[in-house]
Amino acid sequence: CEEACVFLKKGGQIAIGRVERFLADWEASQGELKIPKMPRKTGRSVAIVGGGPAGLTVAGDLIRKGHRVAIFEALHAMGGVLIYGIPEFRLPKAIVHREVEYLGKLGVELVTDFVVGRTRSIDSLLEEYDAIFIGAGAGLPWFMNIPGENLNGVYSANEYLTRMNLMKGFLFPQYHTPIKDHKRVATMGGGNVAMDCARTALRLGAESRIIYRRSRQELPARLEEIENAEEEGVIFDFLTLPTKYIGDENGWLKEIEVLKMELGEPDASGRRRPIPIEGSETILKMDAVICAIGNSPNPLIPQTTPGLKMGKWGNIEADEATGKTSRAKVWAGGDVVTGAATVILAMGAGRQAAKSIHEYLSSL
Repeated sequence: CEEACVFLKKGGQIAIGRVERFLADWEASQGELKIPKMPRKTGRSVAIVGGGPAGLTVAGDLIRKGHRVAIFEALHAMGGVLIYGIPEFRLPKAIVHREVEYLGKLGVELVTDFVVGRTRSIDSLLEEYDAIFIGAGAGLPWFMNIPGENLNGVYSANEYLTRMNLMKGFLFPQYHTPIKDHKRVATMGGGNVAMDCARTALRLGAESRIIYRRSRQELPARLEEIENAEEEGVIFDFLTLPTKYIGDENGWLKEIEVLKMELGEPDASGRRRPIPIEGSETILKMDAVICAIGNSPNPLIPQTTPGLKMGKWGNIEADEATGKTSRAKVWAGGDVVTGAATVILAMGAGRQAAKSIHEYLSSL
């Protein structure tokens, strides 16, 4: 609604997101949330695979309908990308913990350290539960497939952000998963995750750069995130493509070879296609690289679930309106269906799937 706000004609819009954040923070400051009167138990049960935004939304909706709900999360904490991916300076983790605790008080069973596809399969869970929702996210990182990606100091965005946000690597030795004290960090990519990585590196004391093969105009990140990164001091190297990572004798990254680009005609995405400029290779001295160019769903669940129809990018195919998959009694939503997208889209998919699951359970 901000995009269509009539106040845009006056040079601004009502900041709905910030209003909602204020109201949620105010409510939390008033003391413990009241537990609503719960409906009579239906005797039906739902297993949710993944404790991220989609899974938490489904759990909250279905527990209020009287169904028994259990969430199975592979990590040791619930929240998915909210807890391991989005930095503290954008989303305080106390907010996530509060929401998860509230679900627990409503009666949702919260099971951590449980890898569906290894600990138990989807088919095994179906022997115990009437329906399953898969909201396992997109946790398989993409790399650029250029020389030197196995050097120490080359991270996926998933690893880097998880080390910081979930594992608290910056608090070593209080936490036992330290990260090296890098001085010059380059983040590859131009989306919101790339901004999170670059701004995190900056807070850890590094000179932080974003290397992006198109211009500022084509950056896919939200304008607010780009402006925040610029204001904080992140350096942007536009029209630049990394072609090789160069290491020292001990196997640690020391340099990046990059190639300058120019923009040609628009490609399928609608953005102008970057074209290499021959002979423009240069060397940048860096001791860390974070690859933030995208993610795919982990193939573990599809590999262990016969009959689950998949898309060409490894995503689970599900009905857009209901979340139903090719398997009976199995729904899916969020990044595991769409690929890496936004939290609000995952929550919306979870809400639609919860409605469909409730309709199914009510028909039994």
